[in-house]
Amino acid sequence: MLVAGIDVGATYTKVVLCDDGQVVGRSLLPTGFNFARAAERGLSAALESAGLRREDVGYVAATGYGRHMVPFRDLALTDLTAQAWAIHRLYPDARTILDIGGQNVKAIRVDERGRVRAFRLNDKCAAGSGAFLEKTMRYMGYTAADIARLAEAAQDPAVVSSVCAVFAESEVINHLVAGRSPEDVCAGAIVALAGRAGQLVKRLRGEPRYVLTGGLTRVPLMRRCLEQDLRVSFVVPPDEEGVYAAALGAAQLAQERLRRTAQRATA
Repeated sequence: MLVAGIDVGATYTKVVLCDDGQVVGRSLLPTGFNFARAAERGLSAALESAGLRREDVGYVAATGYGRHMVPFRDLALTDLTAQAWAIHRLYPDARTILDIGGQNVKAIRVDERGRVRAFRLNDKCAAGSGAFLEKTMRYMGYTAADIARLAEAAQDPAVVSSVCAVFAESEVINHLVAGRSPEDVCAGAIVALAGRAGQLVKRLRGEPRYVLTGGLTRVPLMRRCLEQDLRVSFVVPPDEEGVYAAALGAAQLAQERLRRTAQRATA
């Protein structure tokens, strides 16, 4: 019953291995330009972390931006469905999920059974996604791993008001040239991203309970900004499960599909 859920995102590929409902291995690697290779590398890394072999995997479900490019998949599903499935099992009373990814921000409303009822996506401009924040960090000589630390050390977050990635990048450069600290610029970029993500929740007409997923669940300032802007409370799944939510949901759905197949075979 070992299954794999592979979330091939535009920026990172996440893999979760489940055995009888329990997570036994996972991995997170940069996707790069070759989605099939990213899925293969991610699965190999997850298997290595669990001390398992490729032939132990009985079913593979792929989700995310590059799900159709995974040649060894048994099932492909949208990340909306995968996110909803995973979060419903973590928090059965959750009704609104906000996922902030590298290229997309998604606000999802689910019903009492975890089914997607409505969703809103950010526009195609990178200024509304995590990619803009990572690019800002690279420009300042830092990595994504430094975001939370810099943001918490900010004294006066810089204003990054543009909704266009090109103009927003110019604002960042101007702030740095004017002597603003990397901490204040980092925090300003987070505040701007939180504001745009919050607009999606408002357009969705989100309902409690609210859950925050995606890579920026690692950044406490993001959660605080959203809660202040929307005047609601967000739950962040523990143990980085929010980062792996889509991959986890894909693995859970794979296990459910495998279980039903086994039942039909013995009926």
